[in-house]
Amino acid sequence: MYKRDDEERLVLVRYNQLPEVIQKTLEAKRLVETGEVETVQQAVAKVGLSRSSYYKYRDSIFPFQSLNQSKMVTLVFLLKDQAGVLSQVLSFLAGMGVNILTIHQTIPLQGEASVSMSVDLTSLVSDLEDLVNRLRGMKGVQRVTVIGVE
Repeated sequence: MYKRDDEERLVLVRYNQLPEVIQKTLEAKRLVETGEVETVQQAVAKVGLSRSSYYKYRDSIFPFQSLNQSKMVTLVFLLKDQAGVLSQVLSFLAGMGVNILTIHQTIPLQGEASVSMSVDLTSLVSDLEDLVNRLRGMKGVQRVTVIGVE
């Protein structure tokens, strides 16, 4: 259950799991942002959504790809406690144009260590979604979570 201090917490949900009103709001926002329509009224009419629903949700939902416009992201990793795993992750990030601003690693417990990093994506050569997916596929990386975007 959410508490009052969790109001700004972000979650990632698969598109097909979203209620129809949220899906339509995302589509209406896209139509306006890409210039396919000139007004919000045209966008909501095209997708079959009320203006009040659009205005209720528009400032709270964003496509995952829009996170790429952000320059600073906080990532949390769960890594196997094996020599070279963190080094491999850091080298990969550098190769992708990611600048590491802060890094914190916990003491490994039960063969795993938690690592949090604040990173600057200004020079990222791909998009955030691709970066996270490639990190998840690396040997020794148990989990990658995006927990903060600025």
